[in-house]
Amino acid sequence: MSGSLRIGIIGGAGWLGSAIAASVLKAGIVSPADLSLSYRRGKPARFPGSFWTVDNQELADRSDVIILSVRPEDWPAISVDAGGKLVISVMAGIRIAAICTHHRTERAVRTLPNAAAEVSKSYTPWIASSAVDEDDRAIVRAIFDACGVQDEVASERDIDYLTGLTGSGPAFPALLAAAMMDDAVGHGLAADVARRAVLTLLTGTGCLLEQREDCPNDIVRTFLDYRGTTAAAIEEMRAAGFNTAVSKGLTAAFIKSVSMGDAS
Repeated sequence: MSGSLRIGIIGGAGWLGSAIAASVLKAGIVSPADLSLSYRRGKPARFPGSFWTVDNQELADRSDVIILSVRPEDWPAISVDAGGKLVISVMAGIRIAAICTHHRTERAVRTLPNAAAEVSKSYTPWIASSAVDEDDRAIVRAIFDACGVQDEVASERDIDYLTGLTGSGPAFPALLAAAMMDDAVGHGLAADVARRAVLTLLTGTGCLLEQREDCPNDIVRTFLDYRGTTAAAIEEMRAAGFNTAVSKGLTAAFIKSVSMGDAS
């Protein structure tokens, strides 16, 4: 990746914008001087060698690649003319066609990273407009490989589904962790012990699943075959509607993503 590439992040002071900025700097995709970030209130102290501004058009004019990292409901008020430059959206729901029209470019990419970009463990699906060429694609891959793992997917419908599955994804293990910690404390464990136990369990399971070739269902089936404490817990959770609750949650996120795009 050329060191002369200039990247601008609209919303660079936010959680996800800052995470992307830190990742591309760490990977050497841009130098600090070639990174521009915008903020709304209170100039952040992070990235002191980079350019900070409250003027999004000034940021766009200084950049070769413009990343939109704002809340979808705030996006319509951002009247930035990209001048045909590559625009990468990390906003849920907003369609490629709307991004192209709003920012006067034919080169647009819709992506959906997640909060784990902060620790370079995000999964990021993306899809590009027809005007995006291989050089542009190489930039997109480099940015989101720096944030974790990326895949170019086949359709915007895939992005809408993955908005719930992986875009919202870190919230779901966190939800499970919270429920497990609450239950542990309710059974008399000290809060710090419960926290260490649950977080070690979840991070260890992630590493285990990455390294094993069997799918999660195979691992679940193995535990069920033992007919021990784990099988008793799994069967009770399923009887209480665990799988149905997960499916309903993902469907709700998918419907919400589609409706956000229809409204844009």
